Amino acid sequence: MKICWQFVALALVLWCGIRRGVCFAADRPPTLDGWKSRVGVSVVSPHERHSIHSYYVTSPESPDGLSVLFYSSTTTSGHEGEIRIRNRQSGEETVVARGVATEDAHRAACQQWLSNGRRIAFHNVIGDAEWIVSAVDVPSGEVRTLARGRQVGFGAAAHDLVPLYGPHWNPGEHRNLELLDVATGEIHPTRLTAAAVRLNYSEWVNRQFGDKPISVFFPVLSPDLSRVICKIATPAGGHFRSSQASARYGLIGYDLDRDDFLFLNEQWGHPAWHSNSRDLMETARRIIDSSTGKVRRIPGDARFRGDHPSFSPDGRLFTTDTLSEGFGGPKGHWDVIVGDVETGEIVTVHRFDNSRGARSWRVSHPHPVFSPDGRRLYFNVSDGPWTRLLVAEVAP
Repeated sequence: MKICWQFVALALVLWCGIRRGVCFAADRPPTLDGWKSRVGVSVVSPHERHSIHSYYVTSPESPDGLSVLFYSSTTTSGHEGEIRIRNRQSGEETVVARGVATEDAHRAACQQWLSNGRRIAFHNVIGDAEWIVSAVDVPSGEVRTLARGRQVGFGAAAHDLVPLYGPHWNPGEHRNLELLDVATGEIHPTRLTAAAVRLNYSEWVNRQFGDKPISVFFPVLSPDLSRVICKIATPAGGHFRSSQASARYGLIGYDLDRDDFLFLNEQWGHPAWHSNSRDLMETARRIIDSSTGKVRRIPGDARFRGDHPSFSPDGRLFTTDTLSEGFGGPKGHWDVIVGDVETGEIVTVHRFDNSRGARSWRVSHPHPVFSPDGRRLYFNVSDGPWTRLLVAEVAP
């Protein structure tokens, strides 16, 4: 029998193309349809203790997808504990920092991946008085104290820089934005200073703060490090583990490349950067163009109460958390939501009791955030004596 080699070759090309397409499809982040029907939810660390990821603006999963970073505590309040890494495949856990004290169980130690997963930054309070910022070199396990009298904001996992600011209740001499290089240990001043804020937005500052001293508070860098957002704070006289510690207002955008202010919103919601380093996801289905301050809204009229929204890595989807009551759920329960940025369609990924957990003065909220590949969603759940980090994953 004569074989038509041209036909065989064509069949092989088509077969490989189909196989390749299947592989590429499996690698792509899921669409909203994927989050509707093929989701499994599990506890990241099954041990009897708190396991809390820091915030919705940074993923607890390492950039290479191999490990998960979280704060762990066995105290009732969750205010004292340690920082751990868990291998996603083997389940092995490594303690990378011990004796860590936090401001609350809401953002824990602000632990976060940096240097493309080689380093971890976090802050800690020593003896209820001195705040320090430290970095862990993951391969060696070395922990270095790199700044004193400051707290840490949030950087970008692919880079070495992370923002610093003075404690909002008592900033002392540290009232301006600084950038810490966790690779070299150098601290770089910036032109985003309290004095510049007062000069540039004098009417708002005078109306909001009067002649009280102000400081830059809670900076979050854009993914490419070109921009930063922050609040402005003034001390209010209370203990740092108290809602009376400081008064904090505003959402300011600043261009670090051009050393210039971008916009001011008088109210801070819960902003998070898009991967394009220009757009910001905000509460109430808002997207802010940080170049202009202009707002566009995601379609839909569902009202999220709680609402810590953030984009998926490719920007097509968003996630947030909300009290369940507005969606037919019982009191004390929360929903984790995934939605489509363009259509506004949403799906509830998980509903749970969130009325227990760590007994901190400031409770831990779910703070959902996508994994770097967009296939998983991490969030905190307080449905029992422990606040636990859970992960929802779309099946391939």
